[in-house]
Amino acid sequence: MLARVLSAHLLGIDAFAVDVEVDLAHRGLPHFNIVGLPDTAVKESRDRIRAAFKNVGFSFPIKQITVNLAPADLKKEGSSFDLPIALGILAAEGHLPKEILNDFLVVGELSLEGKIKSVKGALCIASKLKEFGIKKLVIPRNNAYEVAVVKDIDVYPVSNLSETVAFLRGEKSITPLKIDDNLVDEHFFYEDLSEVKGQFHVKRALEIAASGGHNLLLIGPPGSGKSMLARRLPGILPPITIDEAIETTKIYSVAGMITDSKGLITSRPFRSPHHSSSDVALIGGGQIPKPGEVSLAHNGVLFLDELPEFKRNVLEVLRQPLEDGFVSVARSYATVQFPAKFILIAAMNPCPCGHYGDSLKSCSCTPNMIIRYRSKVSGPLLDRIDIHIEVPRVDYKDLKDDTQAENSKTVRERVIKAREIQLKRLKNEGIFCNAYMKTKHLKKFCKLDEESHNLLEKAMQKFALSARAYSKILKVARTIADLEGSQNIKSHHIAEAIQYRSLERLNF
Repeated sequence: MLARVLSAHLLGIDAFAVDVEVDLAHRGLPHFNIVGLPDTAVKESRDRIRAAFKNVGFSFPIKQITVNLAPADLKKEGSSFDLPIALGILAAEGHLPKEILNDFLVVGELSLEGKIKSVKGALCIASKLKEFGIKKLVIPRNNAYEVAVVKDIDVYPVSNLSETVAFLRGEKSITPLKIDDNLVDEHFFYEDLSEVKGQFHVKRALEIAASGGHNLLLIGPPGSGKSMLARRLPGILPPITIDEAIETTKIYSVAGMITDSKGLITSRPFRSPHHSSSDVALIGGGQIPKPGEVSLAHNGVLFLDELPEFKRNVLEVLRQPLEDGFVSVARSYATVQFPAKFILIAAMNPCPCGHYGDSLKSCSCTPNMIIRYRSKVSGPLLDRIDIHIEVPRVDYKDLKDDTQAENSKTVRERVIKAREIQLKRLKNEGIFCNAYMKTKHLKKFCKLDEESHNLLEKAMQKFALSARAYSKILKVARTIADLEGSQNIKSHHIAEAIQYRSLERLNF
């Protein structure tokens, strides 16, 4: 007897349909064989299924059982095939109507007692359902809220094998789960910008970075507030959209970082990996490619504190995602892409002791020590950071000042207005903010008058700026103009953008 159950396999954050074909034969010695390039976790499903059948009261067939996972040339990984294989065996034995299985896609891991455990990447599978020609999904209950936001599909959450069989037989009714996809604005849970004393020019740089999606480097002595300022950047970013929330949740789903009771990720991610992180932890990869910190920060913020303390080879892997907005992880059997569009905010001291250029405390580092320290961060990486800003020591008069500073909500309103201008301008270009403009967009949207050209030419010559730095200045100037509501870029916009290249001005 032959039965077929539709399931799915993950490759990166993409899902591919897999036909689980189960054949039961009476002749020959009993065996249970799984073919179709299964990994160890898939092969071990034989023992989980046997134990689950016994513990829920089903008799396991003493026959020749052959399970084929098609397409057979695609490597299958993980435990999500347990439930479809179990249902295929029951259907082949005649305990389930085969026809009913044609209407469903099934994923789930079985415990030894027959309970159905959650699987990774459930949202990625659900979002591909319509492409597979299916509208009904049988999913572990703990994954239900994660996938129920996908429109035009029916999600049937199940808790154990007995419940699933009863539902497919028509003996038990399960109402398809639907949840409200209106996102809760969670920006009030972020730390507020008004808590930062002084540093008004740095707050201005944060506002520009948030408005245009620009990368930002904070340079200053210890205790000047670099980390404090960085952690307040998510609070002034625009609210996450439903499409961004689904895209971000897919990444967290593949990484297995969705909690049982949580559906969509409704706030922009803020990731702050330790400087001891490896290149794989930061960029993603492994034998079975998994997303790294740059992808977990997608549509949010990646904060690298103590930038020179990261290993140089770890930092160099940031070049591709900063340019392209995605990460490619190549393996012998496939190349996997993970999205990685984020705002990079990095913080560093100007020297090993941290007091180079400090107005009150003298630096104890030798010139060679400073050169070695700064050379840990390569020039090409620094060139890809749009805004470099100095964060000086906070004066005592600013610390004791109890005047209420501008809060994140007020700044955020200006950021949202600037983003709306950019979205309107770039709606037919396939990008959503100034930071992702290409050369053709700069020619079209960043035209300069003669005064601005002369100013930028002098800065290029004096500070020996690269062609990439030229593009970054134009993009930042375009964002400053948007914040001002100006249709054209003016000379004072260029002047402010130039001053955000502190490293070149300091011969860094």
